[in-house]
Amino acid sequence: MIKKHNILNKSILISLLLIIGFSVLAQRTTVGNLLVEAAGEIPSAVSEKLDQYNNIRTAGFADWDATGNGLYIVTRFADVAQIHHVSKPGAYREQITFLAFATTKRTGKDLDFYIAPLSNPSEAKLVKENKGGGWLLADWSNDGNKLIAINYTSINESKIYLIDIATGKMEEINPSGKQISYSNRNVKFSKDGKGIFLTSDEDAEFLSLWYFDFTSKKMLKITNLNYDVDRIELAADGSKLVFVVNDAGYSKPYLLNIKTMKYSLLNLGANISISNIGFNKDNNRVAFTINTPTQASEVFVHNLKTNSTIRWTFSETAGLNPDKFSTTTLIEYPTFDKNTETGKNRMIPSFLVMPKNTTGKLPVLISIHGGPEGQSRANFNVLNQYLANELGIAVLLPNVRGSAGYGKTYLKLDNGKLRENSVNDIGALLDWIATQPNLDVSRVAVYGGSYGGYMSLACMTHYNSRLACGIDLFGISNFVSFLKNTSGYRADLRRVEYGDERDIVMAEFLTKISPLTNIKNITKPMFIYQGENDPRVPLSESEQMVTTLKQNGVAVSYIRAKDEGHGLAKKANRDYIFAAMAVFLKKHLVGEGAIQ
Repeated sequence: MIKKHNILNKSILISLLLIIGFSVLAQRTTVGNLLVEAAGEIPSAVSEKLDQYNNIRTAGFADWDATGNGLYIVTRFADVAQIHHVSKPGAYREQITFLAFATTKRTGKDLDFYIAPLSNPSEAKLVKENKGGGWLLADWSNDGNKLIAINYTSINESKIYLIDIATGKMEEINPSGKQISYSNRNVKFSKDGKGIFLTSDEDAEFLSLWYFDFTSKKMLKITNLNYDVDRIELAADGSKLVFVVNDAGYSKPYLLNIKTMKYSLLNLGANISISNIGFNKDNNRVAFTINTPTQASEVFVHNLKTNSTIRWTFSETAGLNPDKFSTTTLIEYPTFDKNTETGKNRMIPSFLVMPKNTTGKLPVLISIHGGPEGQSRANFNVLNQYLANELGIAVLLPNVRGSAGYGKTYLKLDNGKLRENSVNDIGALLDWIATQPNLDVSRVAVYGGSYGGYMSLACMTHYNSRLACGIDLFGISNFVSFLKNTSGYRADLRRVEYGDERDIVMAEFLTKISPLTNIKNITKPMFIYQGENDPRVPLSESEQMVTTLKQNGVAVSYIRAKDEGHGLAKKANRDYIFAAMAVFLKKHLVGEGAIQ
């Protein structure tokens, strides 16, 4: 009798689940390549205004042309980024366009190295078979005979190798039993090919600039600054090198004299962020892509002889007045524990985007970066500018423990079973918000993508009563299912950070802290987005979250993209999703106080 009763209950349960499943499908409407559920109607005023922000153009330095007088830049026209030629500062952008590489095609998990002629990539030749998914190519030698490769285990540990292309022979550079981190984008062969410039955190908290000599097998440390060296670029004649350091989320460029190994600061302005760098053929002019909190990326050229800087590109701002863009400031707030080195309260850095010309207490959006080893920086961000300028939302971008840019000790503070300490840093941020006279602690939301999506979900399970709503873009909802289902080449890399779910004890811990396990704590509205073809955070991570939230009676706005992977690459999708997020935040965070 009991057995029959259980069978009956199971049949009823299955029927109910099928009904719920069909109900979910029935509620989803198609918008382009998006499946949309309960996102609400998007007023034309919202989409039109947001279009202006999304149509702000940027320009990034790609390379100098053959003459050394003109530049190639990357800029977006319509939906696609294109390479354009600019002959002089402010000149018309002439459109040019409408491989050593690594791939997992052999096993689906192991990243092997190939080389191919650009004219015919199908003629790719296998250079080296590798084991594991952490292999990265860093630089070619000038004679084209050697490659530098890095095997990345985690942001705290990697190994660097010299590869002979003809033989495939691979030799480790600076072999050591120490845990050392190298950056793959910061490796340059010297002009004479006798060594390499590289960045390493050997015996230090931060990534410093070093030189490795192939003959002596010795490492020479060049810089000893308390900042990570972010990127480096060598002049073609090998006489000088520009390197950029990350100072609390801002960029500071330096010029290094290779002969003397002395360096000096270049004055390109304060509170800037630098990405691409390139010397021209006379080795005295350097192009930079520069971004500021109120200016999207543009290309500037610095003349080393005259110590002067000229802006080369002037991108359109879609009719918006740049003078009205909201400012960004760096703040710090105390968290729950103490810094073991100083014995004082640990301070968490955060950027704050404040709307201009507003009064009273402002609603707050806490925007948490991904990674988890990422870093929020004081860059121009169209979504943040829209939220601040048009909805009157103050945006906080905290760099909780585990973020890059603050030393390797800080990086490790969220590893393994320390994972939820980074969530506790957000709890401390909520405490800080409550002390601010111009911020409304009763109107706070969380937002994040990828690992930041996990953080958003975790914050909603921990601080539901203190939050108005949450936004999760392709976030991890269950660490165990994520590690089992993510692409094979990434699983081992992520296990170093999160823990190995194949270990029973760790699996129990990861299950215990996962948002899906604690989903009953979420009662406030949620907005969730996911790309169907995401190889990193699989579709199932969002689907299981949405299904369970709906079963629990929580209001969920859900958008699923048929043609996206890990992120939002398609402009049409991004435009719609940003608009839907704006409607969601206006309804659940801002309320009647929204700017019209």
